[in-house]
Amino acid sequence: MPRFSIIVPSHGVAGRLAQALDSVLAQSFGDFELVPVCDAPGSPASDVAARYAERDSRVAPVHAPPSAGLAGARNTGMRRATGAYLLFLDGDDTLVPGALAALDARLARTGPVDVLHFEHERTPWWEGEPGNPAAPLLAKAPDGAFAPGRAPHLTGVQLPAWSAAWRRAFVTEHRLAFPEGHFTDIGWGGLAMLSAERVAVLRAVVVRHLLRRQGSRLNLPGPHHAELLDQTELVLARAAERGLSAERSGPLFEQLFAAVLKTAAHPRRLPSGRRAFFRRASTLYRRHRPAGYRPPGGSLGVQHRLLAAGAYPAFTALRGARRAVTRAVASVPRPRGLRTRLLYRMHLCRPLDPNLAVYCAYWGRGYACNPAAIHARARELAPHIRSVFLVEADQAHTVPDGVEYAVIGSRRSWEVLARAKYLINNANFAEGVVKRPGSVHLQTQHGTPLKTMGVDQSTYPVVAAATGSFTKLLGRVDRWDYNLSSNPHSTRMWERAFPGSYEQLEYGYPRNDVYCTAGAEDVARVRAELGVPEGKVAVLYAPTHRDHRTGFETGLDLEAFCEAAGEDVVVLLRAHYFYDRGGPRTGGRVIDVTAHRSAEDVCLAADALVTDYSSIMFDYANLDRPIVVYADDWDVYRETRGVYFDLMAEPPGPVARTPEELALVFRDGTWAGAESAALRAGFRERFCAFDDGRAAERVVRRVLLGEPPEALPPVTPLAERVPAPAAAGLVRS
Repeated sequence: MPRFSIIVPSHGVAGRLAQALDSVLAQSFGDFELVPVCDAPGSPASDVAARYAERDSRVAPVHAPPSAGLAGARNTGMRRATGAYLLFLDGDDTLVPGALAALDARLARTGPVDVLHFEHERTPWWEGEPGNPAAPLLAKAPDGAFAPGRAPHLTGVQLPAWSAAWRRAFVTEHRLAFPEGHFTDIGWGGLAMLSAERVAVLRAVVVRHLLRRQGSRLNLPGPHHAELLDQTELVLARAAERGLSAERSGPLFEQLFAAVLKTAAHPRRLPSGRRAFFRRASTLYRRHRPAGYRPPGGSLGVQHRLLAAGAYPAFTALRGARRAVTRAVASVPRPRGLRTRLLYRMHLCRPLDPNLAVYCAYWGRGYACNPAAIHARARELAPHIRSVFLVEADQAHTVPDGVEYAVIGSRRSWEVLARAKYLINNANFAEGVVKRPGSVHLQTQHGTPLKTMGVDQSTYPVVAAATGSFTKLLGRVDRWDYNLSSNPHSTRMWERAFPGSYEQLEYGYPRNDVYCTAGAEDVARVRAELGVPEGKVAVLYAPTHRDHRTGFETGLDLEAFCEAAGEDVVVLLRAHYFYDRGGPRTGGRVIDVTAHRSAEDVCLAADALVTDYSSIMFDYANLDRPIVVYADDWDVYRETRGVYFDLMAEPPGPVARTPEELALVFRDGTWAGAESAALRAGFRERFCAFDDGRAAERVVRRVLLGEPPEALPPVTPLAERVPAPAAAGLVRS
């Protein structure tokens, strides 16, 4: 039997789950089992946990449906646990180094105890000093093991479940379980401490709790706050059954009603039903008030007396209406020009147009990427919705005929931005755009993250300096209602890089639909448009941007590469879009396709891809055609930009580090060999999960037509998809 069973619920925190699991597996004390509790198999967190289980036999994942909530997940983990003591760890929290050794040493000194409370550190998600709210409570506890009556202030309702170790035999004997619903820690902790006979404390930090940017879910507005009264009533009723002494019942009663009063006086938590909440709380107060109980002094004591009297009008008058002023200054629109600014404000006062959608891609660089693919599908499935594409003035000529557009910064662009119900972008709209109630913002993203993104860039000085204000970045994130993901890896990384309250849509990238819907005639047409000679092997070379460099460098002598790789090879050069200089430049066997409006067309035309660390590799993998990684400066790139996984350990194909190695890969056929296909197959399994040719349809039906998730087309399994054929007729992996 292991010493500890560490139960880690993971719903909604897949992006940080790996850090939690790593913090456990890195402990110097190794006598434990680790029980991640995940959603159904195949969910993002489940995939993370499964990979850990493959590497370490102490990891034993179990599954609980999201509908079971936190209580159901923890109860499921407890049923699987076999350790002497239970520890709970939220999926985005971590154990501090040496935590398990400290717990074991403390238990060796105290002997078996039912509950061992310990300190925890609340760490701000971004910056600020961490706090240790448990320390004052535990400082007043006796040394050694003690009966709960000797420390009546340790009621169990002020400390979270993950701030203690619980003896499993004690939990089983008393049939303890987490009560259903919200505020389950209050019910669990209160009931456990009512049953405990031997308790001890460890005055040291064991868990580092990450304070989420969005704040605690329990503090969000909604009817779930009534469940605080359910948990309060559950604990007080059990205390009454046990005939709890006045010395213990007084602190328990006071701590429970401190939470109740805080909620009753918080207008944002109870946007409706405050009077009913107050009335029920008043009834509970009078029913369970201990004999001889004296309320605290000051304003809190007055609130106690008003609650006991059921004096709701006086209670609200005492507390007043708080936080009446909104963040109006921060949301003041700032379009250029006074007249335009005034017009935008005027349009913001008009009703939203429920049949207007505004699209933008790459900060107005034209009709492209996921927004364009969604727009095209919406014209078929939702023709009643008027669509306007925003573009910069010098890109207006790239908009296809029949597509309505507006020039960014014009009065018309600000008018449609003010009135559109739907705003769809693969980057972000301007700083001054206001998120109106009832509007729907969809962030489609424009790649799978290998390099660090969002707030994860903050620790890389070169990147952070170019990114600008992370506060402004997060202000833009707060406008998102939906965020699009093309694979489970992206889902986890977006959650980390862009913390917000948006809903993740694991539908695939609409721009990649064409890789499953195009045919041989489409491939031939694009190759002819790009000028690829018949019978030649077209190698797409697509390097990414380097934050530590200025200007574009190919990194390769492409003409020399063509000569060394073989007489049938031509190169399609596509520089990063930062370096689109506006026109094709072709010479010899190198065809510059940087300015071609569609990256998808270029990929269809290519028989193979050579790239360094560009996210184009994840999209191109949907075609199941050879990919070669040219990593001449991987160590520098990894240190200056930061990456989410080691591409060298998990590449999509052969890796070359010098021009000579790259040429040899093509000259000897390695690029299209069996080993290349095997690497590509594993890469596709991991990163092509949702791109099945119907992503745009799923987005339109869910976001624009409001269809429920269960009504959407299911994702076609990878093995059943038929990618667009390559011109060279290459064998698929």
